[in-house]
Amino acid sequence: QVQLVESGGGLVQAGGSLRLSCAASGHTFSSLVMGWFRRAPGKEREFVAAISWFGGNIDYGDGVKGRFTISRDNAKNTVYLQMNSLQPEDTAVYYCAARSSYKLAYNDYQYAYWGQGTQVTVSS
Repeated sequence: QVQLVESGGGLVQAGGSLRLSCAASGHTFSSLVMGWFRRAPGKEREFVAAISWFGGNIDYGDGVKGRFTISRDNAKNTVYLQMNSLQPEDTAVYYCAARSSYKLAYNDYQYAYWGQGTQVTVSS
């Protein structure tokens, strides 16, 4: 069983930055594909980013490309999401997710493990 704990959310003004962290336990971290999703009020959960075992394969959702960066530190069992140039439309609960596969995935049902979420609020 994989446990995921996110941190780093908060309130930021438009144009600002935040870095989210997700600490994993209960599994060999380097054999997990890690992803970030978000759910804005009244909307479905949306793919944000995913990263392969050693970071060689990365992809982003269309709404965050060029502004967000996903990375991982396998020695610390942690995945990060650096978010720059934040806009009010980025306001959402951000979730860390993991899957026991070598392939990236873009749909929430493809991830078996989830964190509790962390709130990001961007004020205009």
